[in-house]
Amino acid sequence: MKELQFSAYAKINLTLDVLGKRADGYHEVEMIMQSIDLHDQISLQEQKSGIDILVNHPLVPNDEDNLAYRAASLLMETSQVNSGVRIEIAKNIPVAAGLAGGSSDAAAVLVGLNQLWNLGLSKQELMELGSQLGADVPFCILGGTVLAKGIGTELIPVESLPEIDLVLVKPEISISTKDIYSRYSPALVKRKPELKAMLTGIRERNIQTIKANLVNVLEDITLHYYPEVQRIKDQMLEMGLSSVLMSGSGPTLFALVDSSEIAEKCVNQLKSVINGQVIGTRTGKGN
Repeated sequence: MKELQFSAYAKINLTLDVLGKRADGYHEVEMIMQSIDLHDQISLQEQKSGIDILVNHPLVPNDEDNLAYRAASLLMETSQVNSGVRIEIAKNIPVAAGLAGGSSDAAAVLVGLNQLWNLGLSKQELMELGSQLGADVPFCILGGTVLAKGIGTELIPVESLPEIDLVLVKPEISISTKDIYSRYSPALVKRKPELKAMLTGIRERNIQTIKANLVNVLEDITLHYYPEVQRIKDQMLEMGLSSVLMSGSGPTLFALVDSSEIAEKCVNQLKSVINGQVIGTRTGKGN
């Protein structure tokens, strides 16, 4: 029986804007998404039938409630596959963190099973399948630096971001994306992203311009309802981290820093004062 290994990369949002609510209940968004090097490890082993899933994290289900399981089931059904698979996931991406951990696992399973089962599906076909599982899954298949529109599934690749060192802080709380969107109110938003300015910064590889244009309108909502996230952001800013932003609906905060040495120093300092996960990583190309 064949076995393959895949990396499932996390993402951050460099910008995130909510343009309004659609008739179908979803919110219209416009955001720049970026793959980072932080990743889960996925092992796929062919078996005679069925889907078995094993995850090394107590908060992640080992059954059909897992998005990676649902990805395998969808691909099995649509491609009429007769064999099964055992999926093992070694989690490194924090859970319920705004980093697309579950979506990246599902994306890696779609990409991996396409190879394992010799299905010959194109990346675009896999992304279309992924959109049935969740708005972030197509991006996690594509990876890199991408402008996302619609509900987040209309993807336009842009120039690759230069490699930048990052410090991530995931507070101990977990936050529901659905909850934050349901509480979204323009009245709480302090600043809207300037998309053209961010795209110019990326195109010119100007890290100072990129730092100056990190804006996420959902951050204002999350910080309003979860003051503990605001406290951690304040602590990061007090340390001298000038460009701190929340990813997605949170609660993970990230800071762009100028070198891996600074990142390591900040990680060690933050670990001594913050309850939560503190991780040093960098931007990357993703899958």
